Amino acid sequence: MTTTDTLDTLGGGTHDLTRRGFGVMGRGIMRQRLMFTWAALASLLFGVMTVADAWVLGWATEHVITPSLAERRVTAGALGAGVGLFLLAALLRTIGVIGRRLLGGVVFFRLVRDDRLRVTRRYLQLPLRWHHRHPAGQLLSNANADVEATWSVFMPLPMALGTIAMLIAAVVTMVAADPVMTLVGLVVIPLLFLANAVYQRWQGPRIALAQSLRGDVSTVAHESFDGALVVKSLGREADETERFRRASERLRDAAIDIGRVRAVFDPVIEMLPNLAVLAVVLLGAVRVRSAAADPADVVQVAYLFTVIGMQIRSFGWVLGELPRAVVGWDRVSRVLDEDDSMDYGTADVPGRGPVSLEVEALSYSHPDEPDTAVLRDIDFRVPAGSVTAIVGGTGSGKSTLASLVTRLVDPDSGTVRIGGIDARELSQQALTTAVALVPQSTFMFDDTVRANVVLDLDLPDERVWDVLRLVQADRFVAALPQGLDTQLGERGTSLSGGQRQRLALARALVRDPRVLVMDDATSALDPDVEQRILRALAEREGAPTTVVVAYRKATIALADEVVLLEGGRVVERGTDAQLRARSAAYRNLVDAYDQAREEVDHE
Repeated sequence: MTTTDTLDTLGGGTHDLTRRGFGVMGRGIMRQRLMFTWAALASLLFGVMTVADAWVLGWATEHVITPSLAERRVTAGALGAGVGLFLLAALLRTIGVIGRRLLGGVVFFRLVRDDRLRVTRRYLQLPLRWHHRHPAGQLLSNANADVEATWSVFMPLPMALGTIAMLIAAVVTMVAADPVMTLVGLVVIPLLFLANAVYQRWQGPRIALAQSLRGDVSTVAHESFDGALVVKSLGREADETERFRRASERLRDAAIDIGRVRAVFDPVIEMLPNLAVLAVVLLGAVRVRSAAADPADVVQVAYLFTVIGMQIRSFGWVLGELPRAVVGWDRVSRVLDEDDSMDYGTADVPGRGPVSLEVEALSYSHPDEPDTAVLRDIDFRVPAGSVTAIVGGTGSGKSTLASLVTRLVDPDSGTVRIGGIDARELSQQALTTAVALVPQSTFMFDDTVRANVVLDLDLPDERVWDVLRLVQADRFVAALPQGLDTQLGERGTSLSGGQRQRLALARALVRDPRVLVMDDATSALDPDVEQRILRALAEREGAPTTVVVAYRKATIALADEVVLLEGGRVVERGTDAQLRARSAAYRNLVDAYDQAREEVDHE
C-alpha cells in the first residue's frame, strides 16, 4: 500500500477530512455528554481565569507598579490587593486545569473502553468464515491501536474548547484596551488555521499508512508467537526475525515520515503567536511614545497574546489528531458495520437424551474458491445414541464435514437435522447446548484445570471428577501440584498432547451434549487409552450420539457404521466388516495408517 493509496481511505481532501473528523468528535461527545460537559466547563473556567490574569496584571501595572515607580514607594493596601487578586485567579485557574485534564482523560478512557468491548463483542458475533479472512494481528490492532487513535482527539479537545472561551474574552478585553494593537495581533489566527489545513493535507495519508502498518506488524508478531513450535523445530528463527524486521522497518519509516511533517508544523505553530506578540510590542512602543496608548494597555494586550498564543496551539493539537481519528474510526467501523452474520432460529431440540443426526444432500465450497467443491451431495444418518466413524484420506473433507455438522459454517446447499430439526432453525443456545465439537487442535486457556473444563458452568467438583474419570484424565490431574486448581499456563504448555486432548474431551462431555462430534480428537492418545475412553463413553447411560473422524482400526471397529469419504463424496457406507469385505480402497486406507503407526513404534 502506497501513501497515495491511503489517501483514498480518508475519503478525499482536507475539507472532507475535517468534516469527518468533527463528525467523529460529535459521536464521542454525544456518548459521554455529562462527563464531557464537566470537562468543558472546567476548561472554560481555566480560560476565563487566564484572561482574568491579564486584567489583574493590567490593574496592577496601572494602580500598583506605575504609581510606585513614580512615587518611589509601595502602599501595603495596593500590594495586598494585587497579590490577593493574583492568588485567587491562580487558584481558580488551577482548579480549571485539574478538572479539564482529569475529566477529559475520563472521557477518553471511557470511549476507548466502550469501543474495545464493542469490537470484541462483534468479533464473537461474526461467523467463523469471516475470521478466516482476517488475520488475528489485524483484529488485535483494530481493538487496540485503532480504537485509541479514534478517540485520542479527546485529550486536547477540552483545552481547545476552553481556548475558544479564552479567545472571546481576550479579544473583548484587548479591544477595550486598544483595538489597533488587537487587530494587528489577530492576523495570526487565520495564519494558524491555514497552517493546520496544509498540515492535515500532508499528514493524513501518512497517518493512514502508519495505522495500516501497525496492523501488519501485529499480524507478523502474532503468527510468529503462535507458531513458535514450528519456528523453533524447523530452525526458522532467523527468517521470522527478518520478516518481523521488514514489517517493523516499514512502520518505522512511516512513523519517521509523520515526524518529519510534524517537525515542520510544530515550529510554525510555535512561531506565529510569538510573531503576534512581537508585532504588538513594537506597535505598542510606537503608540506609547505618541501618547496614543498607555503602558498598562500594551502590557495587558501583549500578555494576552502571549497567553492565548500558547493556548491556540491546542487547536493545532486537535486538528493534528483529526487524521488519526478518521483513520481509526474507519478501521473500527469496518468491524462494527460488518454485515456478515449467521442467523439463528428460535426452535429447541425436542425431548431429552441423545438425538438423531441427519445429513441430506450437503454440499460446500470454500468462499475463496467457490468453483471448487469440498463436499458434494453428502448423505448419511446417525441414529440416536449410535456411533458413526468418518473415514477418508487427506483432503477428503472430513474436518469440513465436522464444521458443517456443528454449524460453525453453513453449507452451500443441503440440510443438517438434529433431532429432526433443521440446524438453521435452532436458537444459538439450543444448538450449542445440544451439539459439542472436540476439534483436532486443542486449545487450553491460561487458567486452572477446573476453569478449562467447566468454562462458564457452575458445577461441583464431584461432577468434574466424574467426567475426568470417564476420559481417563483423573490420575494425571490428581498428580498435578494443586489438582483441579493447577494453573496450566498459556495454551496448556505444561501438559502433553494427549493430556490436553483428554481435557478438551472432558470440556465437551461435562455439558452433557446430545450429539458429540470428535474431529480426530484422540490422535495423541495411546490406542488402548483411546479404546477405553470410547468404550466407557458408549456404555455410559444416556451416551450422546457420536460422530468420530477416525483412522485407527480399533477405533473404527467400535463404530456402528462407517462413512468413507473420497474427493468430497460418500463412496461407501456400512459396518467396518462390510467395508473391509467389499472395498479395497477402505482396506488400503485403514491398513496403511496402522502399518505406518507400527513402523514408527518399531523405530
